[in-house]
Amino acid sequence: MSDSVSQQIEQVVKNNDVVLFMKGTPDFPQCGFSQRVAAILNSYEIPFSAVNVLLSNDVREGIKAYSDWPTIPQLYVNAEFVGGCDIVSEMHDGGELEELLAPYKK
Repeated sequence: MSDSVSQQIEQVVKNNDVVLFMKGTPDFPQCGFSQRVAAILNSYEIPFSAVNVLLSNDVREGIKAYSDWPTIPQLYVNAEFVGGCDIVSEMHDGGELEELLAPYKK
């Protein structure tokens, strides 16, 4: 991963309280896993930023290296990697995600 891509990803992660790296957009997700995580976030009525990794292969591969996580989507809260679809879904089902996101509710 180039330094510029790494810096770009780091700036997005650090400058947004809640950010989802996903395939597509929250309004038009391009995979079921991205759709699931975006829907979960929307259910909490919190503002979040989304990065469509399909627009840049460098970002798509770079986020995997940045997090050392092989799949997309990837959720970051307060500059910390939370996880992908399975982890976010489990946290949602168990109530932990609601607690984590409570400070960011509108």
